[in-house]
Parts: sequence; structure tokens; C-alpha cells
Amino acid sequence: MTERAIAPGARADMIRNRRLLLAAATEAFAEGGVDVSMGEIAQRAGVAKGTVFRHFPTKDDLLAAITLQLVAQLTGAAERLRTADDPVTALRTFMTNGVEVLAADRAFCEVIGRPSMQHAEVRGAIDRLCGVVEVLTVRAKEQGTIRTDVTGTDIVLLLGGIHQTALPLLEQDPQAWRRYLALAFDGLCSTEAAVLPRPPSAPLRDERDVRR
Repeated sequence: MTERAIAPGARADMIRNRRLLLAAATEAFAEGGVDVSMGEIAQRAGVAKGTVFRHFPTKDDLLAAITLQLVAQLTGAAERLRTADDPVTALRTFMTNGVEVLAADRAFCEVIGRPSMQHAEVRGAIDRLCGVVEVLTVRAKEQGTIRTDVTGTDIVLLLGGIHQTALPLLEQDPQAWRRYLALAFDGLCSTEAAVLPRPPSAPLRDERDVRR
């Protein structure tokens, strides 16, 4: 069916259903992880199960759409901080907000390594995020408060690393990630530390890429 063949009312319904599905799936995956069934998502959204598959043929397609939303949220936050008066505070604020977003989403760590992360749109969005965060990082380095070998990619990867480190403590101490963020940020500020090997050029790669 071409776009011209779709009646305006039908198109409005499609847009509405997609929004309902994304909202329901985002909430369901954040609470229960990626094992939540497509049927449960359909029930939460108040649509038929077939409607889910018309919009998202596979669960990984749905996860990719949700990941795009999350990456866009992080990119928007970084964009808003690019002209902040204090670059190092801006970088720390971005990292704090970023880890806080991830800590509220149980599915995030489970998505890493899945095919959903290899969607072209997702990879492109992550590259854009790293580019914007690179601006924040360069400004902090120019201020002389961040070690000179740190990159925007390092910062983006650290968000997930800090979240994963604190994950075992989530139930008993939901704010434990703040301790590990402070430790990581202190390391970033160690300007006298030895220069580390450069990070991989492709962040958040599928585990299968590493084995090839």
C-alpha cells in the first residue's frame, strides 16, 4: 500500500498506534527488560497483537526504535550544554543526567550486543551523539580540567559502563551509580595520568563483530 493510498484518517490511526506502542514498549522494557513479550506490549498499548508486527516486524525493530528515542534524548541534553559557561560542569552534568536515564531503564544493558544496535539509524544516531559529546569534551580539555586523551566516545561508553557497574546494587541502593560516576569523573580529571591506548573506533559494537 503506497502512502497515497492511505486515507488521512487511517494515517492518523497509524501514527497514533505507533506512538502508543512506543510508549507502552518503552515502559514495559524499562520495567521488565527485553524478555517482555510483544503480546504484553500490545495489551499495554490497547491494540491488537497484529498491530505491533505491522509497525515492528521483530522485537529488535521495536528495540531499535526505542534505542533511537533514548539516544535522541541524550543528544538533546548534550546539545543544550554545548555553550554552558563552565565546560567541566557541563560535561559532568551531561554524564550525571545520562547515567540517570540509563539507570531507570532495565533493558539498556540487555540491548547491548543485540541486532537492534546494528540498525543503520541506530549506529548513525550513536555517531551523532558521540560527535556532540566530543564538543563538550574538547571544551573541558581546553579548560585544562580533563585529561587530554579523553574523547567523546570515551564519555558515551562510560555512561553504560557506570550503569553496569552499579547494576548489582540497584535493588538495595538505586543511587549507587552516583558513587561510581564520581570515581570515574575523578579519573577523567587526573590530567597527570599516563596516556591510555585509544578506544575502538566503533562504539557499542555487536559482540559478533569482535569475534570476526
